[in-house]
Amino acid sequence: MLPRAAHLLGLQLSLVCGCWASGCQEMESSADFSLPGDYFLSGLFPLHDNCPEIRSKPEVTLCDRPDSFNGHGYHLFQAMRLAVEEINNSTALLPNVTLAYELYDVCSESSNVYATLRILTLPGTQHITLQENLPHYSPKTVAMIGPDTTNHAATAAALLGPFLVPLLLEQIQKDTLIFNDNGDPLSGYDIIAWDWSGPEWTFRVIGASTWPPVQLDINKTQIQWPGGKGQVPKSECSEACLEGHRRVVMGAYHCCFRCVPCEAGTFLNESDLYRCQPCRREEWAPQGSSTCHPRTLVVFTWRDPISWVLLAANTLLLLLLAGTAGLFAWHLDTPVVRSAGGSLCFLMLGSLAVGSCSLYFFFGVPSLLTCLLRLAPFFLGFTVFLSCLTIRSFQLVFIFKFSAKVPGLYHAWVQNHGAGFFVVLSSAAQLIICLTWLVVWTPLPAREHQRFPQLVLLECTKANSLGFMLAFAYSGLLSVCAFACSYLGKDLPENYNEAKCVTFSLLLNFVSWITYFTLASIYQGKYLPAGNVMAILSSLCSGFSGYFLPKCYVILCRPDLNNTEHFQASIQDYTRRWGST
Repeated sequence: MLPRAAHLLGLQLSLVCGCWASGCQEMESSADFSLPGDYFLSGLFPLHDNCPEIRSKPEVTLCDRPDSFNGHGYHLFQAMRLAVEEINNSTALLPNVTLAYELYDVCSESSNVYATLRILTLPGTQHITLQENLPHYSPKTVAMIGPDTTNHAATAAALLGPFLVPLLLEQIQKDTLIFNDNGDPLSGYDIIAWDWSGPEWTFRVIGASTWPPVQLDINKTQIQWPGGKGQVPKSECSEACLEGHRRVVMGAYHCCFRCVPCEAGTFLNESDLYRCQPCRREEWAPQGSSTCHPRTLVVFTWRDPISWVLLAANTLLLLLLAGTAGLFAWHLDTPVVRSAGGSLCFLMLGSLAVGSCSLYFFFGVPSLLTCLLRLAPFFLGFTVFLSCLTIRSFQLVFIFKFSAKVPGLYHAWVQNHGAGFFVVLSSAAQLIICLTWLVVWTPLPAREHQRFPQLVLLECTKANSLGFMLAFAYSGLLSVCAFACSYLGKDLPENYNEAKCVTFSLLLNFVSWITYFTLASIYQGKYLPAGNVMAILSSLCSGFSGYFLPKCYVILCRPDLNNTEHFQASIQDYTRRWGST
């Protein structure tokens, strides 16, 4: 009873699943090809190929799809049809009996289940009646031929077996087959091949399997492979991939795959042919690689030719600053030095020297100290210079244009050391900004791995942080103030009129930093620090050349202009012109 119950349950599940998968549609429809008669034979042949895509749920496969015709299944279909018609037309084989057939297209598992269930329907009906005694069940089909694939045949056999429907004709039942206790045949097998090359299809023995002892003999010369060259065709599913190409499984079987190159930064390890492994942080790999390579360390070193040029220019600037300081000290009591600010000039030269010294920390492998001293000393020193330049221009304008109108305010400014107070206050504000920058957005030495796949850049982090932008913005504000004060004094006496030189130096300062930020937006490589050095060096040189070089020229080349009489004459001429207007 237990096997019978199992068969009943299996059939019920098959009916339910088959009906659900097919949507219980077209259950009354006939076979694809049929012939009426006394006894029905059923044929299950793949007239179309199976749908190759993977599905997430059971669905009916439509067999009649474009470009899916199966020539092999069509030949089997024609062979059965012609065989049945030959038997019916013969007066000696089955007299007074007409064989009927129903031929089904089993292109997929769902169509195979549906066709098998159709075979089990009762004569004259469209349904299957489940009975307790299955061997007494009499479906309309007396025998079935097909399917020709193992998977489909196993499914059909599982459904038809309990009903004792035959995969054997009556002639086979007359043969005597002997099996041992294990169910294995005692004789051997002939291995045959279907020869399709001639006008008539024939079978040819190409080998045999015999036992005991177990022996397999195959005559390889008798095998006719496609192509006519006698060579075993290569299977696309077993084609080996090139180095650095991973396997992407096509369908449900791992033996069928396509080859895809590994992406850059990954490699294919021989231990896993289906996944590309990422390289380690200090390594890189091009596309389609089977191994990783060490990354190249990149740093702006002292040995680069461009470093020599920048170092030479910066050293020359320091020498010029020192020479100018000595020259001004030697001529401290002359009108040119006094009009330039006197002792204030040494503070301006010293601040430019501090900014120049910071450039030496841009070269070589970055450390915590070099990262801290790269930009902050420059901004602090350049702020002191701009503060002195601004207050000096403001004082000249105030003296020549407003001291006579508001003498009380002028005396209060002088007595309370307004100029010194402004320089200290302005420099202290930049000092606070720089200290906050270094504490909150501390620039640290780091190894950058993201910009270039094959390089590791040694640099300082947070180069363009908010602290940097605040310090730069404050210096820019002082530059605008210095320019405004210098422009207000464009009509002062010639010896005190520095509007043209200061305007040129500040304009060069703006252009240099605009160029640097443009470069930083499109280039992030090894020589970006060189661009930063050039911008700083340009700012320092523009400030020095715009303010101090004209005065050095007068001291060294025009001593006749560096006397009290010339300056007094210039002031008197300005007073005369101012009074007339």
